[in-house]
Amino acid sequence: MNEIVAHLEQGTLEVTGRLVDASNATLYANCSLAEKSMPVIYKPVAGERPLWDFPDGNLAQREYAAYLISELGEFHIVPPTVLRDGPFGLGMVQQWIDLDESIDLAEFYRTDNSELRKMALFDAVVNNTDRKIGHLLPVSLDKVFGCDHGVTFHEEDKLRTVLWQWADQQFTTNEVERLKELEQSIANSSEDLLALITENELLALKARINRLLAEGTFPTPSEDWPAVPWPPF
Repeated sequence: MNEIVAHLEQGTLEVTGRLVDASNATLYANCSLAEKSMPVIYKPVAGERPLWDFPDGNLAQREYAAYLISELGEFHIVPPTVLRDGPFGLGMVQQWIDLDESIDLAEFYRTDNSELRKMALFDAVVNNTDRKIGHLLPVSLDKVFGCDHGVTFHEEDKLRTVLWQWADQQFTTNEVERLKELEQSIANSSEDLLALITENELLALKARINRLLAEGTFPTPSEDWPAVPWPPF
């Protein structure tokens, strides 16, 4: 993992295409370092569209913050990600993930897959407001990544996801331990996170983990906020 991150940080970016269906500028690129080339996604801050409920020019930082939480909590949901300069300025650069095309996402997202359950817990922690079906990246039934974490960490509860099959279910012992360890890891990494999200958002992140531990169950859909992002795919 460290080798991949170093490649993303130090490699030369060459943009080769664009994902036209994305709401913000999402560029396909090659990241080259020492005769090795890695396909990546590059999202420059300059290509972000303003949102009414998130600060302008801050989505790339949130993508990187989500990666940090994914690693601190040992979720390993978010592909290796860095925040760096590129051909169109500062942006998020993330390793491209090739999917297992034999997996039907329209059916898969409804299953009781343990990787999806882990993702549901991760989304509850980072307050993900945009977990769509198309943001699931299964490389196999035993390993699923997730992408598009720009609208996370809001201080208000805004969880929107297609992964509600564990709503109100009790956490396992391992899940409780994961949250406790993450709580301590965040306390030790506050300075790094404050460079990416606001102080109030960091306080809200800590409060969400405290609440999850106190309740001991997966969250349920809010009555005050749409439970599923639109469109869901």
